[in-house]
Amino acid sequence: MPLEAEGPIVIARAGPNGQAPRCEHADELKAVEYMSAECRECLAVGQTWSRLTMCLSCGWVACSDGSWNGHARAHYQETDHPVAAVLGPPPISRWCFVHRRIV
Repeated sequence: MPLEAEGPIVIARAGPNGQAPRCEHADELKAVEYMSAECRECLAVGQTWSRLTMCLSCGWVACSDGSWNGHARAHYQETDHPVAAVLGPPPISRWCFVHRRIV
């Protein structure tokens, strides 16, 4: 469907070197400290995790989608906090649940 000249103008801010558009959720982050070095929800049910993530809105630490329970995604669904950082040895990556990609 062609765009009409009178229609809305859509501008996507590009990332460096023409990569995917920037994530406004990552642009709005403030410094937070993590609350724990473990997934409290997994510990409560006697489970382990493969990787931990920290919510970059509030500091909540939970297991990633690659773990059995995926508590980080559940935290996003409950709070709408959009970006989490993978904890562990560098390189540390940030995941935007809204855009479903690394930011």
